[in-house]
Amino acid sequence: MQKKLYRSEEQRMLAGVCGGLAEYFDLDVTIVRLALAFIIFFTGIFPGLIFYILAAVIIPAKSGRRLD
Repeated sequence: MQKKLYRSEEQRMLAGVCGGLAEYFDLDVTIVRLALAFIIFFTGIFPGLIFYILAAVIIPAKSGRRLD
């Protein structure tokens, strides 16, 4: 069975991007969130924030519900 990347419905704080990445790579969601916070802080906020926003728009939700 092929794994697919989805935004998480269970492990979401904002859009579920970090939860979806954690489920896909079988990691703890806290580690993924800390890594994203580290990236956002050390890249001057905008590159990491733009990545998160783009990922929230591009990655489909697990239930098929769209982020509006």
